[in-house]
Amino acid sequence: MTAADAQVRGAVREFAPAKINLTLHVTGQRGDGYHMLDSLVVFADVGDWITVSPSEALRLRITGPFCAGVPVDHGNLVLRAAAAVNVATADILLEKNLPSAAGIGGGSSDAAALLRAVRRSHGVAALSLAEALSLGADVPMCLEPGAVRVSGIGDRLQRVNDIPPLPAVLVNPGVAVPTGEVFRALTAKGNPPMPPFTTGSSFGDTIGWLRRQRNDLQPPAILQAPVIAEVLKALDGEGALLSRMSGSGATCFGLFDSAEAAQKTADRLKRTCVGWWVARTTLNPGRGIASPDPEIARTAPQDRRDTT
Repeated sequence: MTAADAQVRGAVREFAPAKINLTLHVTGQRGDGYHMLDSLVVFADVGDWITVSPSEALRLRITGPFCAGVPVDHGNLVLRAAAAVNVATADILLEKNLPSAAGIGGGSSDAAALLRAVRRSHGVAALSLAEALSLGADVPMCLEPGAVRVSGIGDRLQRVNDIPPLPAVLVNPGVAVPTGEVFRALTAKGNPPMPPFTTGSSFGDTIGWLRRQRNDLQPPAILQAPVIAEVLKALDGEGALLSRMSGSGATCFGLFDSAEAAQKTADRLKRTCVGWWVARTTLNPGRGIASPDPEIARTAPQDRRDTT
């Protein structure tokens, strides 16, 4: 669809970028079972797309390479987001380019993109933080994609302005890792939070700071899906400056010193690791929610609950 088509048809198109946890420290667990996190989150320039068009009813259609198995009823967070802002008439097209249950916030980013789209198409008001949290703990951070420190259960957001664009490769080995199972397998739940990010905008200093952090969910996720360790080993073997799992897995990222190095790595992994989803990307590209389309100018909170 071109920009002219979108204007003629009254359609509104929004990008839903992949969310990447550069760090993820589990710092505690509340009495109600919700886990407390401290995470540095950025967004990629690869993702899904939401298009909202005029309609006399509410309908969700799904296309794209990862459309199989994605629900088209109110089990889909996109329709729940529409209901939250009382949108009852819209034709919603979700182009699913990201793997599901992959630790990169696809469903939450889709819901956030839908909310941005209907603000433009239907003139609805923005959701409050509590309303956004009711949709999922990752939804608030996805509403205005950018580098952000996320703490609490996803209810504390602090913008981070000093992170440069990071050339990266995303890899998912094609296995779904249920978030609840990963949290239940986590033995230490009172880990230290992140120190302040005070390195300035130097690429090298940023990499050095990130290396001193961690994803506390990575070891239990590897127990659930050992192939994650194979992905990290493959990225390290390609010379990644840092490799780490995002979210609760199974998607991992590798950071590289240039877009060219990232592209060469992605090309090699696509040839040698058949069946893996591999994407060359830039994390924190500096465009905010601006669309990279040249033609156009987590998981719910209960998934973090574990009372064992």
